[in-house]
Amino acid sequence: MRQRTGRVYFIGAGPGDPQLLTLKGKRVLESADVIVYADSLVNSAICAFAREGAEIHGSASLSLREVSLIMVTAAREGKIVVRLHSGDSSVFGATLEQMAVLESEGIGYEVIPGVSSIFAAAAALKAELTIPDVSQTVIISRLEGRTPVPEKQRLSALAAHDATLVLYLSVGMIDQVVAELLAGGCSLDTAVAVVHRASWEDEKVIIGTLADIADKVRRAAVDKQALILVGKALDPELRCANGHKSKLYDEGFSHGRRKAKQ
Repeated sequence: MRQRTGRVYFIGAGPGDPQLLTLKGKRVLESADVIVYADSLVNSAICAFAREGAEIHGSASLSLREVSLIMVTAAREGKIVVRLHSGDSSVFGATLEQMAVLESEGIGYEVIPGVSSIFAAAAALKAELTIPDVSQTVIISRLEGRTPVPEKQRLSALAAHDATLVLYLSVGMIDQVVAELLAGGCSLDTAVAVVHRASWEDEKVIIGTLADIADKVRRAAVDKQALILVGKALDPELRCANGHKSKLYDEGFSHGRRKAKQ
């Protein structure tokens, strides 16, 4: 009798705090036979949810070929495989090429979303990224490094939109980030926050403006595993303002659940 082919689950492990793993992700992780996790970014404490006897591999030192071989071999043996990525795997997760391999090998897979570090960073800042009349757009991007960025998506071009910017993989080039943003029309007093290892026990939050953020980041010795958030929505003075309120709870605004009061 032919053995049933197993299945691969791509699970977003969340930003760091093991309690931010989703209930669905935890349930699947507990049943996995083989786990391949991004050990340079994912909190190893999350692997404590694995059942006794589960086979666990760190992927930081592995190539795509090696990761794929582990997943395909285990799935063909009828095993449940979990590929554990940091945050949510859809954002800078390098999952597309892994999915392509599984599809070419006829291996079924499922994606279980996770809590992105974007939201953990916003929580650490107690910030709303989309404030009425201030910013209704969030742009997720990165500065060009060894991985190129399409010309129309260069940071200087994105800065011109005056939206809330969330930048991955860029804190080690903070001076260049500042230069690109200024070239795109941002002013020196533009609010900036850098959140290092959001939701981890050693989380660091650095608040500043484009005028001083680079120096503050260097003094804090932060050069990786941090998000840069930029824009007017991060201005601390907004907390003191009476404007910029949502229409949703405005007594003078009607919607499907409530009529406006006269």
